[in-house]
Amino acid sequence: MALSPAARGLLAVLPRKPGNPWVFPGHRAGTHMRSIDDAWYTLRARAGLDDVRLHDLRHSFASRALALGESLPMIARLLGHSQLETTARYAHLARDSIHEAAARVADSIAADILDEGPRR
Repeated sequence: MALSPAARGLLAVLPRKPGNPWVFPGHRAGTHMRSIDDAWYTLRARAGLDDVRLHDLRHSFASRALALGESLPMIARLLGHSQLETTARYAHLARDSIHEAAARVADSIAADILDEGPRR
Protein backbone atom coordinates (compact mmCIF):
# COMPACT_ATOMS: atom_id res chain seq x y z
CA MET A 1 0.00 0.00 0.00
CA ALA A 2 1.26 3.46 -0.86
CA LEU A 3 1.94 5.91 1.94
CA SER A 4 2.16 9.67 1.71
CA PRO A 5 5.47 11.38 2.44
CA ALA A 6 3.96 12.70 5.69
CA ALA A 7 2.95 9.20 6.81
CA ARG A 8 6.37 7.77 5.93
CA GLY A 9 8.02 10.62 7.84
CA LEU A 10 5.89 9.96 10.92
CA LEU A 11 6.64 6.25 10.86
CA ALA A 12 10.37 6.95 10.45
CA VAL A 13 10.56 8.90 13.71
CA LEU A 14 8.50 6.60 15.91
CA PRO A 15 10.54 5.11 18.75
CA ARG A 16 11.69 1.54 18.16
CA LYS A 17 12.41 -1.39 20.45
CA PRO A 18 16.10 -2.26 20.27
CA GLY A 19 16.70 -5.33 18.13
CA ASN A 20 13.17 -5.33 16.68
CA PRO A 21 12.85 -4.20 13.03
CA TRP A 22 9.09 -3.71 13.22
CA VAL A 23 7.50 -0.27 13.57
CA PHE A 24 4.73 -1.81 15.66
CA PRO A 25 6.42 -4.50 17.74
CA GLY A 26 4.66 -7.49 19.24
CA HIS A 27 4.72 -8.60 22.85
CA ARG A 28 7.52 -11.10 22.21
CA ALA A 29 11.00 -9.99 21.15
CA GLY A 30 11.46 -9.70 17.40
CA THR A 31 7.76 -10.07 16.56
CA HIS A 32 5.27 -7.58 15.15
CA MET A 33 1.85 -6.56 16.42
CA ARG A 34 -0.71 -9.12 15.27
CA SER A 35 -3.87 -7.13 16.00
CA ILE A 36 -4.43 -3.42 16.31
CA ASP A 37 -7.81 -3.76 18.02
CA ASP A 38 -6.66 -2.78 21.52
CA ALA A 39 -4.63 0.17 20.22
CA TRP A 40 -7.51 1.25 17.96
CA TYR A 41 -10.07 1.17 20.79
CA THR A 42 -7.74 3.19 23.03
CA LEU A 43 -7.05 5.78 20.34
CA ARG A 44 -10.72 6.00 19.43
CA ALA A 45 -11.75 6.55 23.05
CA ARG A 46 -9.12 9.24 23.62
CA ALA A 47 -10.25 11.04 20.45
CA GLY A 48 -13.93 10.81 21.42
CA LEU A 49 -14.72 8.81 18.28
CA ASP A 50 -16.37 5.80 19.87
CA ASP A 51 -18.45 4.91 16.80
CA VAL A 52 -15.69 5.18 14.16
CA ARG A 53 -14.51 1.91 12.63
CA LEU A 54 -11.25 1.35 10.75
CA HIS A 55 -13.34 0.61 7.66
CA ASP A 56 -14.88 4.06 8.01
CA LEU A 57 -11.40 5.55 7.57
CA ARG A 58 -10.82 3.55 4.38
CA HIS A 59 -14.25 4.64 3.14
CA SER A 60 -13.45 8.29 3.87
CA PHE A 61 -10.08 7.95 2.12
CA ALA A 62 -11.76 6.48 -0.97
CA SER A 63 -14.46 9.17 -0.90
CA ARG A 64 -11.87 11.94 -0.76
CA ALA A 65 -9.87 10.37 -3.59
CA LEU A 66 -13.01 10.16 -5.74
CA ALA A 67 -13.94 13.76 -4.93
CA LEU A 68 -10.43 14.81 -6.01
CA GLY A 69 -10.95 13.09 -9.36
CA GLU A 70 -8.85 9.95 -8.86
CA SER A 71 -9.91 7.00 -11.00
CA LEU A 72 -11.25 3.77 -9.57
CA PRO A 73 -8.15 1.85 -10.76
CA MET A 74 -5.92 4.35 -8.93
CA ILE A 75 -8.04 4.15 -5.78
CA ALA A 76 -7.89 0.36 -5.97
CA ARG A 77 -4.09 0.57 -5.97
CA LEU A 78 -4.14 3.08 -3.10
CA LEU A 79 -6.36 0.81 -1.00
CA GLY A 80 -4.43 -2.33 -1.91
CA HIS A 81 -7.35 -3.97 -3.69
CA SER A 82 -6.35 -6.66 -6.16
CA GLN A 83 -9.80 -6.68 -7.76
CA LEU A 84 -11.31 -3.52 -9.27
CA GLU A 85 -14.75 -4.90 -8.40
CA THR A 86 -13.90 -4.49 -4.72
CA THR A 87 -13.16 -0.81 -5.27
CA ALA A 88 -16.24 -0.39 -7.46
CA ARG A 89 -18.30 -0.75 -4.28
CA TYR A 90 -17.07 2.74 -3.48
CA ALA A 91 -18.34 4.09 -6.82
CA HIS A 92 -21.64 5.20 -5.27
CA LEU A 93 -19.62 7.82 -3.44
CA ALA A 94 -18.98 9.56 -6.74
CA ARG A 95 -22.68 10.44 -7.11
CA ASP A 96 -22.38 13.53 -4.91
CA SER A 97 -19.33 14.64 -6.87
CA ILE A 98 -21.22 14.13 -10.13
CA HIS A 99 -24.17 16.18 -8.88
CA GLU A 100 -21.81 18.93 -7.71
CA ALA A 101 -20.02 18.93 -11.08
CA ALA A 102 -23.34 19.13 -12.94
CA ALA A 103 -24.37 22.09 -10.79
CA ARG A 104 -21.04 23.88 -11.48
CA VAL A 105 -21.43 23.38 -15.25
CA ALA A 106 -25.04 24.58 -15.17
CA ASP A 107 -24.06 27.62 -13.08
CA SER A 108 -21.29 28.42 -15.56
CA ILE A 109 -23.71 28.22 -18.50
CA ALA A 110 -26.25 30.39 -16.66
CA ALA A 111 -23.56 32.97 -15.89
CA ASP A 112 -22.57 33.12 -19.57
CA ILE A 113 -26.19 33.58 -20.61
CA LEU A 114 -26.75 36.32 -18.05
CA ASP A 115 -23.49 38.11 -18.96
CA GLU A 116 -24.35 38.22 -22.65
CA GLY A 117 -27.94 39.16 -22.21
CA PRO A 118 -30.62 38.20 -24.70
CA ARG A 119 -29.48 37.44 -28.28
CA ARG A 120 -31.34 39.02 -31.15
